[in-house]
Amino acid sequence: MTTKKPLEINQSEVGKFIRELRLLTGLTQEQFAAALGVTYPTINRWENGRAKPSPLAMKLIEQKLRDLGEPGQDLKQKYFGEQRSGRRAIGSRD
Repeated sequence: MTTKKPLEINQSEVGKFIRELRLLTGLTQEQFAAALGVTYPTINRWENGRAKPSPLAMKLIEQKLRDLGEPGQDLKQKYFGEQRSGRRAIGSRD
């Protein structure tokens, strides 16, 4: 059985990514926190770039991206460089 690694993002991009995802879902920081099972201050720290989501949180965030359909896949492409088919973008490194 293969375990899929959660998405990884660098500290400088995490805040923009989390905020953009939250806005796509139409949720407040409090609502987004509840949906992920974290606290409001945690979301605030992520969005302000003071902390980075744990691997478990990133798995939940990846599920949110899938739930959003095409807009979520576009956001995933923007921040992680992955094509919609799941293959890595041309020129990306492993």
